[in-house]
Amino acid sequence: MIDDFRHAPVIARAYGLLYSTRMLNKGGATTARAASTIVLFGGLLSILGSALWFVLTGSTDVRYSADTDDTIPMWLRWIPVLAGLTLARLMPGPAIATAPTQRRPRLEAGVLLGSAVLFAVTLRLIGGGEPAHTLLKLLLLLAVPLAMFFILRRKGTAWQPERAVLDGWRRWAPVVPVSIWALLSYAGPWAMPFSDFASTVSMTTLVLVVVTVFLVNSVIEELFYRRWLQSRWESILGRWPAIVLASLLWAAWHVAIQRTGDLPVDLASTFVNQGVLGLLLGYLWSKYRVMWPILVIHGAVNAARILLPLL
Repeated sequence: MIDDFRHAPVIARAYGLLYSTRMLNKGGATTARAASTIVLFGGLLSILGSALWFVLTGSTDVRYSADTDDTIPMWLRWIPVLAGLTLARLMPGPAIATAPTQRRPRLEAGVLLGSAVLFAVTLRLIGGGEPAHTLLKLLLLLAVPLAMFFILRRKGTAWQPERAVLDGWRRWAPVVPVSIWALLSYAGPWAMPFSDFASTVSMTTLVLVVVTVFLVNSVIEELFYRRWLQSRWESILGRWPAIVLASLLWAAWHVAIQRTGDLPVDLASTFVNQGVLGLLLGYLWSKYRVMWPILVIHGAVNAARILLPLL
């Protein structure tokens, strides 16, 4: 009996520590849920609010490329995306081979978020031209993340994402939404206007331009915004808040190369254009965890208008 009383303070301290830990975890979960809600609804309201603003002002046309000042109705950019999202939702998903690391990659997510914001702001401040655009992208969207991953892996603290396996016929499931998006985007009544760039340059120049643009824009951007940034924020905020966050960050940097001089209008324009497309790219990456579907779509956005007239 005496021994029982002697250990009572230790038991009480242990119970108090356990209770405090549970309360802290509960508080952290509540904070995470609140942050997820703010990001999700704040991001979606940014897109829908931008669209409503354009409707109310009677100007629903947006620039669709940095290579031209021509515009198209924003609805033409939405229809293929909505069709792609619907089909991607209906198609079966992959099997999960490995689960992500249990700890939350807050450091990595924060550094990537900071790089994305710094890239968008800096690029706009310096005018968005070349070679600054490519150099900044190589530095902030590629070199900084790779350096961080290298250091954390050396320390053994790098976050490991989940890995998916597309077995059998499931490996072809993303073909359906990607194909429908492409058909609606570049054929039929909603087709994007074609470019005559291919007819003004040599075949060597054309190949060099297409390959360079694919590597610098499609590959680096999808690695950074979807594979790296979105994946880590998914583990913190959840799927759709992370998709919306990555989409708006990806859209925001386009202000520097598609600007009109009016920042609110430019942001709204990118939100209803690249921001909406980013929802499809983000969902395809989140569901399938393979790069080729998002690289095909991103590559087509940059090159299809140029290459299709050659057919």
